Amino acid sequence: MQNNNPLIVQSDKTLLLDVHAPHADECRDALIPFAELERSPEHLHTYRLTPLSLWNAASAGFTARDTIAVLEKYSRFDMPQSVSAWIFETAERFGKLRLIPSGNESYLYLVTDSERIYKELCANTALQKLLITGNMQTNALATHAKTCGMKNAGNAHARADTCTPQFSFLIKLTDRGTVKQELLKAGWPVKDDVPLADGEELEITLRKTTSAGVPLVVRDYQTRAALSLVGNKGAGTGFGTIVLPCGAGKTIVGMKIMELLKTSTLIVTTNITAVHQWITELLDKTNLTKNQIAEYTGEEKTIACVTVATYQILTWRPEKDGQYPHFSLFRKRPWGLIIYDEVHMLPAPIFRVVAELQAVRRVGLTATLVREDGCEGYVFSLVGPKRYDVPWKELEKSGWIATAECIEVRVDLSSKAELDYAVAAPRTKHRIASENPVKDKIVKEIVDRFPDDKILVIGHYIKQLENLAKILNAPIITGRTPVTERDNIYADFRSGNVHVLVVSKVANFAIDLPDASLAIQVSGTFGSRQEEAQRLGRILRPKERMSRFFTLISRGTVEEDFGANRQKFLAEQGYSYRIIRYRDEHDFDELPQVQEMLR
Repeated sequence: MQNNNPLIVQSDKTLLLDVHAPHADECRDALIPFAELERSPEHLHTYRLTPLSLWNAASAGFTARDTIAVLEKYSRFDMPQSVSAWIFETAERFGKLRLIPSGNESYLYLVTDSERIYKELCANTALQKLLITGNMQTNALATHAKTCGMKNAGNAHARADTCTPQFSFLIKLTDRGTVKQELLKAGWPVKDDVPLADGEELEITLRKTTSAGVPLVVRDYQTRAALSLVGNKGAGTGFGTIVLPCGAGKTIVGMKIMELLKTSTLIVTTNITAVHQWITELLDKTNLTKNQIAEYTGEEKTIACVTVATYQILTWRPEKDGQYPHFSLFRKRPWGLIIYDEVHMLPAPIFRVVAELQAVRRVGLTATLVREDGCEGYVFSLVGPKRYDVPWKELEKSGWIATAECIEVRVDLSSKAELDYAVAAPRTKHRIASENPVKDKIVKEIVDRFPDDKILVIGHYIKQLENLAKILNAPIITGRTPVTERDNIYADFRSGNVHVLVVSKVANFAIDLPDASLAIQVSGTFGSRQEEAQRLGRILRPKERMSRFFTLISRGTVEEDFGANRQKFLAEQGYSYRIIRYRDEHDFDELPQVQEMLR
């Protein structure tokens, strides 16, 4: 036992980090490659070891022995033997299955050295349609050779027999991602050793100064993030996910990767406003010209060596069960890099095409890999493992993102609303609680108390937001707001002509409002931690003043339960929050605890 050590390793595979112990910061940095941060309140931070976290580490060259060495070095007590054994058994699964070239451009080999693993996969019904075994391998290669008019196609059987690894499957190139996805479900992560194809060359460099003459500084962590993906440009690098807080400059990281790879790039993001922001940033901070950058959206469909598109246009189809006509964009040019902005939002139809695009270098950018549907593993297998991650509080401490205070205000329902709530269906209960009219008075009071802040009022229900916009005499942006009008309102907010803006969930993602310093959340999407991360992120751009994040909750309703789930994200990232409760909506102006909080 070493009492001064900061880490406690528990048999349930959780790790407790005492942030006040010596070497705690050093230990935290050492845990990042292989452990997932679950909670980071004031004194003890909780990490968890998971198969996915260990496979992420293994894909980056961090072995089971490296993991155990870190845990033993910083552990306060002897590490449970069962945890050591589990780490070895789990981590060693990575690399047991490998994808390698087959010598045929349309097929790849999935190989293993283990007969047991080979037979297990042969018996997996979900994989039987994807894996070609035995004589079918030679038949497939010979048929392809004959179809392509290769000379000596008749000898293809003999060549395949001599070259085929002993325990191997042949897979179609287009099934590369799907096979990885299915194998991850079966507990077998694949090491992809197939070299990535080089795309069309593009000379792109970051400017020394922006177009406004401001020096462009790429921060150290942004450079490290970019290098973590690019690596040596060989097998095992060139694909993955980078996790950085909102406001930490993920767009700069994307542009730095483009500079390092110097290749034609497709950027896919969440909405047209984000498309325009990417184009503005590229013109402002790189040597690219207007005719080298294209927009592919519902409004304009052009293609250039750098093309910025939305997920929405790519997932549009004229009929419910029809084809996705715009998927062809992924094949319109020899892309050398695809950037998936806000990759945690990657819609299910896009997963299909991403599964095919495994020969292209690709990066996912996100503030959080949390997905309420549990599909984080899809991002791992199809886009790539997490390559870089920095805790939010670490960047706050360094001054790269704003300091934030989180406050929850709990209010009672009116007598009538309580009766309506009592007899309502579960989904209706959420709406009644969310649209509690008492919240309107609190929003107005908060806005009046902070006249010098730039304020975002954020919610889920449009009728509620429209009413608040009238009360506050503020512009409103929803999904129905035309893009031009939306961009003009955002511009007025940035310039200071507007200091209060009411927004629906369309503003959750990829919106750059650098001076926003106060957010009031009046309703949300059923307790989504992902949404909480994005909404907090709207106010985390570095600034002189402290940022404040208010959440209004109807007391004694399902909103409390959903709010508790959302707060998990705040706790995970180290944000403490205060809870303010008042009982009588009619006496709001006289409540001392609320007045003190608002002062």
